[in-house]
Amino acid sequence: MSLRVDTECVEDVLIVRLEGELDHHTAELLRHKLEDDIMRNPVSHLLLSLENLHFMDSSGLGVILGRYKQMNARGGDMMVCSLSPVMYRMFELSGLFKILKIKESEHEALLAWEVA
Repeated sequence: MSLRVDTECVEDVLIVRLEGELDHHTAELLRHKLEDDIMRNPVSHLLLSLENLHFMDSSGLGVILGRYKQMNARGGDMMVCSLSPVMYRMFELSGLFKILKIKESEHEALLAWEVA
């Protein structure tokens, strides 16, 4: 399976919806896409919506951590939402919950940023 990446800007939030598998085959594609979108758009926040992400390995975790650092360096913020139980456990085991905010839905995340 491959990775599908859909992005949408809502005010100063870049919403990234991932579908499929984020692994060593697709991580570099995602990294380039997000870096480009973040640089081209006046965004302060990055929201990863992972409802349809079925698999992720350490390469995917590395891309997510890198985008967190990129947003932090810009003075921005990053959240993750719509995690399946498998993805929730992956984030828990990796320790990413210590630095990333987790929300139940895109709407909840946008409300936290006072965008919705």
